[in-house]
Amino acid sequence: MSDERLDQLAESARNRGLKLVRSRVRTPGKRRFGKVGLTDKAGKAVFGMDAKGPAANPKEVEDYLRTLGAKDWGASLGVAIMPRKRKRPPRKAAPEPANDAEPTPPPKPKTEHKPSKPRPAPPPPMPKIRDAKPGDAAALAKLIRLLDHKVGDKGVKKRIAALARDKLSPLVATLDKKVIGLCGIHRMVAIHREQAVGRITILVVAEAARKRGVGRLLTEGAEARLKKLGCAMVEITSNDRLTAAHAFYRHMGYERTSMRFMKKV
Repeated sequence: MSDERLDQLAESARNRGLKLVRSRVRTPGKRRFGKVGLTDKAGKAVFGMDAKGPAANPKEVEDYLRTLGAKDWGASLGVAIMPRKRKRPPRKAAPEPANDAEPTPPPKPKTEHKPSKPRPAPPPPMPKIRDAKPGDAAALAKLIRLLDHKVGDKGVKKRIAALARDKLSPLVATLDKKVIGLCGIHRMVAIHREQAVGRITILVVAEAARKRGVGRLLTEGAEARLKKLGCAMVEITSNDRLTAAHAFYRHMGYERTSMRFMKKV
């Protein structure tokens, strides 16, 4: 495993209150070369450690940390799985007693007109994803203001056009041609990365359309678009107070790997 990946593994361990311990053996082929382990802040062994030091593979430690992350996500959502009720089989009707009498003739059909059966209701419409258009500016500005960003319709319209020229058009979710969600994307080339880095800059869904899979649809669409633009990884920025959003991102497979600092200039 590369030094960069080991640094990311160490950061993931720190986010869970643990410390990544690396083997001091630097000669390939020796017994403990490349081994790692986990301890708590007091230095007590937690995983992959024995009396002589680190003894686990980086992949084993990575899997262990992922398991801890999944437990943290489940605890943050408070998910409880209820047992399913078993359906009882229908009771069989008792057989009719034998009768030697002549069978009763069937009743004559009535000549009254029977009403036709009502047609089944059409399936509910499904949300769709497309690129943002200048005509969406007013609806998108309203969504952006849900996150306390002070924006105007004209400024949003101007930035939609600028992003389209850079092939970074925001993704818009619609339902019955009405805008209900927004996902902004960005592509960044960094000097320390072999491939470009993608970023989801904003993700917001109208309050009346939440918990219907719109956020997942937008996130997966953004990931596909950024991958097509040559990005090998995707980052997401999120305000510290949006704890429900953090749980959603963990559910989508994202891990917290760093802290974001900001300064106005």
